[in-house]
Amino acid sequence: MRIRAFFVASFLLAGITAGAQDDPTIMTIGGQSVSRSEFEYSYYKNNQEGVIGRKSVKDFVPLFVDYKLKVRAALDAHLDTLSSFKRKFLIYRDQQVRPLLLGVEDVDKEAHRIYDNTRQRIDDNGGMVKVAQILIPLGQRTSIQQQRTAQLLADSLYTVLKKGGSFSDLARRYSGDARSASEGGDLPWMVKGQALKEFEDAAWKLQVGEISRPVYSPMGYHIILLKKKRPFFPYDSVETDIRRFVESSDFREQLIDHKLDSLSEGAKVNREMILNQKVKELSARDLDLRYLIQEYYDGLLLYEISNRAVWNQAACDKRGLAKYFKKNKKRYRWNQPRFKGVACYAKDKSELKTVWHSLKGKPFEEWPEILHNIFDGDSFIHVHAQRGIFKQGDNALVDRDIFKVNRPVQSVRGYPYTGVFGKKLKKGPENFSDVQSEVIADYQDFLEKRWVESLHKKYPVKVNTRVLATINQHHN
Repeated sequence: MRIRAFFVASFLLAGITAGAQDDPTIMTIGGQSVSRSEFEYSYYKNNQEGVIGRKSVKDFVPLFVDYKLKVRAALDAHLDTLSSFKRKFLIYRDQQVRPLLLGVEDVDKEAHRIYDNTRQRIDDNGGMVKVAQILIPLGQRTSIQQQRTAQLLADSLYTVLKKGGSFSDLARRYSGDARSASEGGDLPWMVKGQALKEFEDAAWKLQVGEISRPVYSPMGYHIILLKKKRPFFPYDSVETDIRRFVESSDFREQLIDHKLDSLSEGAKVNREMILNQKVKELSARDLDLRYLIQEYYDGLLLYEISNRAVWNQAACDKRGLAKYFKKNKKRYRWNQPRFKGVACYAKDKSELKTVWHSLKGKPFEEWPEILHNIFDGDSFIHVHAQRGIFKQGDNALVDRDIFKVNRPVQSVRGYPYTGVFGKKLKKGPENFSDVQSEVIADYQDFLEKRWVESLHKKYPVKVNTRVLATINQHHN
């Protein structure tokens, strides 16, 4: 299914779902209806408490109309069929919809599944044990004599324990595992796979209350006391941790993929069709979701059509910019003179003459390239040059030499010679490039206004003032 067709079916005709009586048409644009709920969503979202420049409903109408006119123009230009548009829209749509595919029952089911699998695996593998240990540690490079000494100490401690010695006291005094020693040798509940094999083989063979003989492992000699043994914890005691794992973003995405795959297999359709159907179902129940998705859809279209009709044209139409500047030149006059040129700092006085002769008669736009070709190709930089259109206060050297301001010029170390080259503009800019950013901004506004006027002529707009009057502009 083409995205545009999907959009029309899911969103533009959404008013049918709500019912014409409950959600009447508030306006038509080029023959297409806009529901009151859609207008309300946009108005309330853009005019919340604290929003700068809040509008009344009456003042918001022309802004909304212009917005929808541009979207309509984009649809008529088939911009919704662009692969780049489809890709961006579907990524956003899926980000909004995918999390909603998992309900509370899905999370509950997965949490119980994880628990049941974990419980069965642990219980089938000997359950859980609570042990304490006394560790006589051995380093990686232990001599035979050191190993023998450790073994003798372990045997001695075991003998004391068999005669009734306190396990916790001996653990605190002799165990090399500092963390458990401070707790009298106690270790957290354990399942198989957490400790060394030699340790686990001995621990799981013990009866509750039994103490093992010294057990040798790569860490040293262990004396183990089995304090408790039990099946895995009940669900209620681990539910919070399991749910936290299930709700983690990575695992949640895996669950969503799994559910989509299951639904796809059951319905014999692909994921995209399942998502499309879910979007329809969810949007029918949730107006905010419906219009959030539509808002992004429209926003992508608006960006693309505005880029083509206004922004790119304003930035690239040099002839149009020049013509617009010439027609509106008075608008860009300065209230004080400017200096259009370069401020130079040179190692040698002759280099300043080279700059002057190189730039004389050349277009201002080409000066950076000319200076680069002359000086920057040398491994030893002879001249620093600052090019621009300066007003008084921008550059101390320009202020002193051009604007005749008694202002000290801070010398640049190693570049004792200074000079300025260019011209003083008293009446204003010579051409649009002197005020290019301002001209482009104004030209964009001009193109935008002309474009919107043409859209109003092309797509008739009718506003139902009776329905409009039912909008509560103080809605919270």
